[in-house]
Amino acid sequence: MKILIDMNLSPSWVGFFADKNIHSVHWSSVGKAIDQDAIIFEYARLNNYIVFTNDLDFGSILAATNASAPSVFQIRSQSLLPHLIGETVVTCLAQYAVYLEEGSLVTLLEQKAKVRILPLRS
Repeated sequence: MKILIDMNLSPSWVGFFADKNIHSVHWSSVGKAIDQDAIIFEYARLNNYIVFTNDLDFGSILAATNASAPSVFQIRSQSLLPHLIGETVVTCLAQYAVYLEEGSLVTLLEQKAKVRILPLRS
């Protein structure tokens, strides 16, 4: 599992994931802070990353493009720092690993999660 951390989340997630033996990279280390979501989305797709974000736009891109990749993991919480929600994120990543590998949109809503298989259809 490879995680691409969006600009709207702290780079401290990289160290947190490393401590959990999860490969991750923060967008600031591979792209520009001003890059459009579509560029981040395409980079993740081409390099087999899961987009890790707080941004609802990635779900919208999945729906608009009918894409089957990349998977997107969204946090919908007031707590966005790894020391506050990290253990819940790791548990959820493990729980939905098969879906994330096959292509899905996983949304973590505070302490519960939901998954939608890609491509998104109405």
